[in-house]
Amino acid sequence: MNEHGVTRRGVLQIGAAAGVGAVLASALPLGGEAVARAGTGAGEGAFRSPAAAVRPRFRWWWPDGRVDPGEIRREIDQIADAGFGGAEIVAVHHSIEDKTVLDPKRYGWGTPAWNAGVEAALDQAHRRGITVDLTIGPAWPAAVPTITPDSVSAVQELAYGSLTVAAGQAYGGPVPEPVVAPAEGVTRRSLVAVHALRIDPANSTRDETGLARDSFQDLTAEVQGERIEWTAPGDGDWVLLSYWRRGSGQRPESGPHSEPDCVVVDHFSRAGTQAVIDFWESRLLTTRIRKLIRQAGGSLFEDSIELETDALNWTPGLPEEFEKRRGYSLWPYLPVIVRENEDPVHAYEPGVTAHVRHDFWQTVSDLFNEHHFAALTEWAHSIGLTFRAQPYGLQTDAIETATIIDIAEGESLGFRNLDDYRVLAGGRDMAGRTVLSCEAGAYQGGAYNTTWDKLLRTMGGAYAAGLNQTVLHGFSYATAPGVAWPGYAGFTPYNGRIGYSESWGPRQPTWRHVPDISAYLGRIHQVMQTGTSRVDVAVFRQKGYSKTGIGAAWFTAGGVPAGWTHQFVSAPLLDLPSARVSGGRLAPEGPGYQVLFVEGDRLAGKECTLPLDAARRLLALTKAGLPLVFLGDWSAAGVPGVAKEGENEKLRAVLEELFAQPRVRNVAAEADVPGALAALGLRPAVEYAKSSTLLNARRVEKGVDHYYLCNGKHAETPKPPVAAIDHEVTFTRADREAVPYRMDPWTGEVERVALYTEAGDRVTLRVALQPSEATVIVFARPGRFGGPGHGVPHATRSEAGEMRYEDGRLVARATTAGTYATMLSDGRTAQATIGALPEALTLASWRLEVEDWRPGGSPTETVTQTQQVALDSLKPWSDIPGLEDVSGVGVYRTTVHLDAGWTRRHGAYLHLGEVTDTCRVRVNGRALPAVDQLNPVLDIGAQLRSGANTIEVEVATTLNNRLRVSDPGVYGNATRQRYGLLGPVRLVPYEEVTVRI
Repeated sequence: MNEHGVTRRGVLQIGAAAGVGAVLASALPLGGEAVARAGTGAGEGAFRSPAAAVRPRFRWWWPDGRVDPGEIRREIDQIADAGFGGAEIVAVHHSIEDKTVLDPKRYGWGTPAWNAGVEAALDQAHRRGITVDLTIGPAWPAAVPTITPDSVSAVQELAYGSLTVAAGQAYGGPVPEPVVAPAEGVTRRSLVAVHALRIDPANSTRDETGLARDSFQDLTAEVQGERIEWTAPGDGDWVLLSYWRRGSGQRPESGPHSEPDCVVVDHFSRAGTQAVIDFWESRLLTTRIRKLIRQAGGSLFEDSIELETDALNWTPGLPEEFEKRRGYSLWPYLPVIVRENEDPVHAYEPGVTAHVRHDFWQTVSDLFNEHHFAALTEWAHSIGLTFRAQPYGLQTDAIETATIIDIAEGESLGFRNLDDYRVLAGGRDMAGRTVLSCEAGAYQGGAYNTTWDKLLRTMGGAYAAGLNQTVLHGFSYATAPGVAWPGYAGFTPYNGRIGYSESWGPRQPTWRHVPDISAYLGRIHQVMQTGTSRVDVAVFRQKGYSKTGIGAAWFTAGGVPAGWTHQFVSAPLLDLPSARVSGGRLAPEGPGYQVLFVEGDRLAGKECTLPLDAARRLLALTKAGLPLVFLGDWSAAGVPGVAKEGENEKLRAVLEELFAQPRVRNVAAEADVPGALAALGLRPAVEYAKSSTLLNARRVEKGVDHYYLCNGKHAETPKPPVAAIDHEVTFTRADREAVPYRMDPWTGEVERVALYTEAGDRVTLRVALQPSEATVIVFARPGRFGGPGHGVPHATRSEAGEMRYEDGRLVARATTAGTYATMLSDGRTAQATIGALPEALTLASWRLEVEDWRPGGSPTETVTQTQQVALDSLKPWSDIPGLEDVSGVGVYRTTVHLDAGWTRRHGAYLHLGEVTDTCRVRVNGRALPAVDQLNPVLDIGAQLRSGANTIEVEVATTLNNRLRVSDPGVYGNATRQRYGLLGPVRLVPYEEVTVRI
């Protein structure tokens, strides 16, 4: 035994041996009972025990098909045992530099070895009652190995060539070569056109060469065998432009994933989508996999649409589609469309340039949605899957895409604020879909140092923006050739350094507490998938891009802190069947927007543009009773693209009629928006007494209102930081007979609120939340979720610290002695007398037992050592000799003595203070319900007794501190984390008595 008391030694085999769950459970002094309780409350309702369908999921990283079916089944069991609803299989191995060790010919994506793993996963998931999603290709973007970069179905680009010709100069020679060389493997090219234009410095910008639009000459017919003879006119320098269509040669991330290597498909053509479908039908959908899909369902998933090219995204037939859809020829405008290194290189006069680029990307968006997303959704349905995708990354209408696919997905890493989620949520809700998913918890440099606290703080606000499915990034397969402890991880090492977070699973000490977190997220998902989303405001967006971080005028900065909720809609949504008005609301069976807000195009210099058809539709909607608020000067409004003859004049005539309607307001400045809303008689469904960091979302089902509340982040790094809130909140209820209930997403407990005021359809009650903490308020008829029924009064005002119902009685709870008056809803005044209470205690002395996790004899083996330390004050492990570089699980024990005056009326709150990372609590040998990891305060009154009381706090950490010393070549630069129960830990006694008239 050393000075810290090493008392036992154990081994945890992470994933590569049978019985992982049993080994972990046997090592937990606190975990077994708590794990068994999580999400198993039979008969306690969907909230207490959320079904697998609404529980969080994992992105499951495989080293291609180099997997063992037996291990795949074990990992499905690990995911299910931890309370997750499923996983999404994806071939990812960014952490492996030498891909040859994976033997892509034998074990690549789409090989029989891959299919055997998929079969095992689907079968075991079906046995365990969870689902497995199948990613459309290896890594991203969508790709198949059955095409080459030169194939017509491969991803395409348009590369331009340029040559300056002086005034009057004769040129004879080759057509200009592309300024960007072709990618590896691209051997073919097709000359699309040759143009000449005069350089006009008046149209130049800082980054673009100005061209004179009226000088355009189409010289394509003059080309002979890729050579041209041409003399520049004598009125200035000219530029000779050539355009070459070719494959971009893009391949999925971090390949090869197969032999031959996969090639990204053309996402804008039917041929590209058919290449994906054909590969699946011929190589991936074995008879067994087809049957398992039919049994268990799940989704087909498409990850990031990152179609990267140094030229211009293209597809065969684009010019013809452009003219058919936009009504004019693309050719004269191609000079200002082409790109180099993702940036445009030429410009006409500003208005024309911006408008034609709008039309170009609108055409690309149309093709993307029709030929890719709609086609894949239909095909996925034909094989028994839904289709989930991240529909952004290009200048395309992601709002419209969210109406086409079954499940739109965002990402916490790339989304800059909550408005990026609200963009997708608008499409989802207007189309009558339910789920908005998120790739959650990817942090650069976060491998093995990401805490659950950090993830929950990142995600809390996103649920208020409409998110209701979490796909965690991620869960790695156990092992792969050449990996180091604690096993294979898809994204770490990354270029030899700490990679992206996180490889959750049994390799993490916090895994024993994860059932508490999966149940918490499942309950939030349950609430946020219940009934129908209800939102105050629809914000019209001329360009439906997401992942921009660009919000809405006033509503993002001013409306949200006042309680207003908003989403974004684009022009195609106004043609959906749901886009009708009843009772003054847009989409009354769906989000039921109170008002539609229109501002200038924030993605194009706030120019006041509106499609003519959209303006006509808005006129019809307001005539049907929908309030509209316009921001800005619309007197010179125009259509967003290149206007047809007379089109702008028609638009202005429609707007003139529209602004004359009684339910329309046009304001000049953002500061005038709230006044316009008030003049229209509008108010948000939720109102705050003062500007607040509180975020809210509302769902309604059969007259029952569900409000998710989070004191949350609007962006990843708010300025100033979020602080605790404690103020009144006024809610709208659909049923005036409904009363408020508070649902605890950590424990699943539902309790009727005892202190509130009401007036008509409005109810006001107090909400107190720590930063990122969340709660759920539900309005339902008395007795719906327990508690007293009709006729029992509630408190409308009280001097006591807390009012509750206990066995149908109204009781007061306070932490200091005194007589407290309470006003009741029937007009009477009640009294409650609290006697003398023990002083609050700070618990400073603890006995700490640490289970130290270390590398074992293989990359998946974890060896444990136990050390014991006596603490007379709480401090991080990094400040305790011998524990500086320890990662693992620590159990803190202390004893509290309560005198003989302690009775059943007494109780106490246990405030844990700061804890890193996850924790559980046991009092007098009894495991308590899950701890709110964001506000670790527990009511332990029912477990305390007079005399000696033992309190145990189990804390689990990341692996960061151990990896700093066990693998310094990768993790040595990591900052040592402050682990443990840091406190201060306080025991605050209270007394609870029945109020008496």
